[in-house]
Amino acid sequence: MSLSLITHYFPNLSDAQKSQFQRLQALYEEWNNQINVISRKDIDFLYERHVLHSLAIARYQDFLPGTRILDVGTGGGFPGIPLAILFPQCQFHLVDSIGKKIKVVEGVVTELGLQNVTYAHERAEKIRDKFDFVVSRAVAPAKTLYQWTNQLIKRNAGIAQSNGFLLLKGGDLTEELKELKKPYSLTDLSDYFEEPYFETKKLVFIPV
Repeated sequence: MSLSLITHYFPNLSDAQKSQFQRLQALYEEWNNQINVISRKDIDFLYERHVLHSLAIARYQDFLPGTRILDVGTGGGFPGIPLAILFPQCQFHLVDSIGKKIKVVEGVVTELGLQNVTYAHERAEKIRDKFDFVVSRAVAPAKTLYQWTNQLIKRNAGIAQSNGFLLLKGGDLTEELKELKKPYSLTDLSDYFEEPYFETKKLVFIPV
């Protein structure tokens, strides 16, 4: 699994973007030896299970230039860092309540020279800024995430995209989404990607 997996689905990357994606494997292997943010068995599948999985959001939502995106519970930088590489005209703020994970984010962002990423060791409930979208990957139930961050999302002000939550999830979400008690749309990631890994993976969009 390598860069070719990403370029297969995203063929229009610039040379700079290809270079940044290419460097992710070595960077995460190096950081993972110091701070374990990716399971040992997953590090060999970084491009499929972390990078491409993060980029599923981009298959659903093409962020307009100037869009501000909050990544809650980013861990080692997913989905925020792959999305920031793909959308250099957008601003990403990555937060996690575990400080050592943000240390990894800082290291990777600095090495890649990503000018459109900020990060902080803080809980989502403490944030006071406003964003167009909240993204997250298997951090908390949809209802909980909504309660934490609903007030951080700007209501649409005539822009040509529907603001809201873009959540990467897996497995049977029937009960979780029933609890949400909000309108949502559910997309199977197998609609986007042919790899067996994505057969049980979903994307939940909750508009504000």
